[in-house]
Amino acid sequence: MLPLVYHDIYSNFPLPDGHRYPLQKYQLLKTFIEQQQWPVQSFEPTVLCSDKLKAIHHVDYVDALISGNLPLVKMRRIGFPWTPALIQRSLTSLGGTTLTVDKAIEHGVAIHLTGGYHHAHFDFGSGFCLFNDLILAANHALSYPEIEKVLIVDCDVHQGDGTATLAQDRSDIVTLSVHCDKNFPSRKPESDIDLPMPIGTDSDKYLREFIPCLTLALAQHQPDMVIYDAGVDIHTDDELGYMSVCQSGIAQRDNAVFEACKAHQIPVAAVIGGGYRTEQTALVPLHAELVRAALNTYYPHTEI
Repeated sequence: MLPLVYHDIYSNFPLPDGHRYPLQKYQLLKTFIEQQQWPVQSFEPTVLCSDKLKAIHHVDYVDALISGNLPLVKMRRIGFPWTPALIQRSLTSLGGTTLTVDKAIEHGVAIHLTGGYHHAHFDFGSGFCLFNDLILAANHALSYPEIEKVLIVDCDVHQGDGTATLAQDRSDIVTLSVHCDKNFPSRKPESDIDLPMPIGTDSDKYLREFIPCLTLALAQHQPDMVIYDAGVDIHTDDELGYMSVCQSGIAQRDNAVFEACKAHQIPVAAVIGGGYRTEQTALVPLHAELVRAALNTYYPHTEI
């Protein structure tokens, strides 16, 4: 059965009315998967110890954010009002991404029904990202003796700027970001591999450029683990994306990642990443393509 990592807290913390963060999509996605009766097994994470964050973030930043003493201007940059529930949710989701790594190493693949906080830098958060779970996941994977190099494949529509800066001096973490070139963040520090796409990029162009890039990255760097951020904000109807990839294109992308990792016998831990629609139910079938792709690739004899 496909391992899924989820906690009810993901959709359960207070936000101001009209806030653009799609808080309910996690619960909606989990419910949808259950209704499909797909062969999955759910695992519930526990709260991450803050000491693990201090291995990748500045100690003062971690302490100030967790205690509620981060200056208001820095909270505004993150985009959330500070509450104890926000911190509880964040630390639980971070524990979820590391648990996803554990399950992926055990089973070959695992999916986290949240995650992808790639805008969090060493000493500040940004763009709804408090702490960087992709770097955290890579660090956690490297604690396994058989894992010596991790490739982060970031397909969120926004460039993984925090991930790029946090990994810039590390040879054991390779960063690949495919993103819209004229979108947030305005300043895009260099990843190891950047694949910027113009506004309006359609499915054919996206896949024609991304799949060879992924193939080359796997061949050149020969990672022992892949962390995959499967953002669906590349979709043509996304309210923050500016690209024109259809649902079938997202499905083909997800299948390509899993098929490549399976062919090279590389465990892959996937997070669902970004996706922004006022009507959050519209995001569910897009994010569900990630689960469908994993089942098609790793459990091909099951009915889905």
